[in-house]
Amino acid sequence: MSSPEAFPLGIPSLGYGAANVGNLFRALSDDEAWAVLDAAWDSGIRYFDTAPHYGLGLSERRLGAFLQTKPRDEFVLSTKAGRLLRPNPGFAGGLDTANEFHVPDDLQRVWDFSSDGIRASLEESRERLGIERIDLLYLHDPERHDLDLALAEAFPAMEQLRADGEVAAIGIGSMVADALATAVRSADLDLIMVAGRYTLLEQPAAVDVLPACRETGTGIVAASVFNSGLLASNEPRRDGRYEYGQLPDELWDRLVRIAAVCADHGVPLPAAAIQFPLQAAAVQSVVVGGSRPAQLQQNAEYAALEIPAALWEHLAAERLIPAA
Repeated sequence: MSSPEAFPLGIPSLGYGAANVGNLFRALSDDEAWAVLDAAWDSGIRYFDTAPHYGLGLSERRLGAFLQTKPRDEFVLSTKAGRLLRPNPGFAGGLDTANEFHVPDDLQRVWDFSSDGIRASLEESRERLGIERIDLLYLHDPERHDLDLALAEAFPAMEQLRADGEVAAIGIGSMVADALATAVRSADLDLIMVAGRYTLLEQPAAVDVLPACRETGTGIVAASVFNSGLLASNEPRRDGRYEYGQLPDELWDRLVRIAAVCADHGVPLPAAAIQFPLQAAAVQSVVVGGSRPAQLQQNAEYAALEIPAALWEHLAAERLIPAA
């Protein structure tokens, strides 16, 4: 397994997850998407993550067009494999809103964990991005298809791509802690993207995923750190969306307590949400989204804000986060 010192990428501690420029939740014009990416760059963000899944390739096309205007050695770029985009024979002028993307559903996602499928995914992402060098390739949500097949075929194919120098590093991106821990212990991964499972609000990844990463020297990128936006403002709303449904009562109670502790220390809740994952040694980066330039500027400021150690100690004493 890779050691942290041997990891080939210097991943910046703050990244931009480009699902929003793939028209996640609402449609953006090309100019609006460019302005978001411009704000991310001007705020100092130099790690950008995308996926074919995001807007049926729209995120990759928009992000690639933007990054083509920047010096290639000044940013880290990751995308994902596992779902190929193919023509949708049933297209009737609809939108991909079943997946929360406001784009025409003239394409469909086709799972393919074979060696040929993984290679095709990488090549097609390069074409959409217009960028040859993709630094990091994640396998996207393999447990939604077949985790055993991923372990038998997809990860070995990705390991070969890394050995061939086609990508610098490989990993898995998932919202499921069990799948993340299994992949870390079963494949030779450099970095994993933990989506929503290690946040200020909830830390199921602390049970098995973080220990597995410590054992194997695998790095972590924490994504969805606002838990669908619940932690994105100082005053959380009870009717806020939690992943794909309503916020459970027990998590709402926990959120209220966390917000109160942050207020006691004069720390904005979103700043604590961005910086919390980085308190764990294995976490190398936090990826945030955003569909408006001001959100990116604010998140960069929150990431740079000095947070007193007393906040983390107070949260741990209240058993709201794991003790150091």
